[in-house]
Amino acid sequence: MESQDQKIILPSSGRVRSPLKLLAAIVICNLAGIIGSLITITGEGSWYAAIEKPSFNPPGFVFGPVWTTLYILMGISVYLIWMEGTGRRDVRVALTFFSVQLALNALWTFLFFGLQSPFLGLVEIIILWLFIIATIVAFYRINKNAAFFMVPYLAWVTFAAFLTYSIWILNG
Repeated sequence: MESQDQKIILPSSGRVRSPLKLLAAIVICNLAGIIGSLITITGEGSWYAAIEKPSFNPPGFVFGPVWTTLYILMGISVYLIWMEGTGRRDVRVALTFFSVQLALNALWTFLFFGLQSPFLGLVEIIILWLFIIATIVAFYRINKNAAFFMVPYLAWVTFAAFLTYSIWILNG
């Protein structure tokens, strides 16, 4: 008989057991981005265009493709956890961490762009970063692949936190 620990470390079959659940997970993650894009105004004459930004600030056209890719990876990640079964306590905890970090992801856009507050954005992105770490740890205990799919997101949010900090310093 296989122990729980052995089951967790075995690689998955690599097949999509429920394409509709995978699609739903990806769409839900992308909705966070869509909600954020409704608040984000960066064009000429906007608050964001007028503030000082560091030299390493990426050009605007980079953000859309990067975030879309990250939301897709997040969707795949949460799908892998969801497919482990919501009857398991560890899965429910992991999905709760994921849901909180996704909500915090959308909240950052409102604080930074909507309220035009780099400081509130900075405070919030630190909390977001901690919840991403908690999500990755919880996912890792259930499905290592799911955790690895979250790593690019963590890397980007780490960069975004440094960018937010720099904008706050330059405009504070």
